Amino acid sequence: MSLFKITAFQRDLLFIIASLDHPTGQDIKARFEDETATEVNRGNVYPNLDTLVENGFIKKESLDRRANCYLLTEKGVYCLHQRYEWEQEQLSNVQQNV
Repeated sequence: MSLFKITAFQRDLLFIIASLDHPTGQDIKARFEDETATEVNRGNVYPNLDTLVENGFIKKESLDRRANCYLLTEKGVYCLHQRYEWEQEQLSNVQQNV
């Protein structure tokens, strides 16, 4: 599955995970809310994290009995770079057409 086949919310979660060191689900939720000024329900965050784990973009590791952390996999890093390159290409086309 490519980065273009996941939701924008899932993609944003990947970028947030990339910006944090061993983030928990609560850390990711809080950062998303801070960055977007949008409140998000826990019931929306964790199923999307699970989807990203299932599709190999991130891995989930146990921190302690109550918390897990989420880390990008090689596939996740590769896909974020793909997205960055695609966005740069699109922006260069916009600048040329202005």
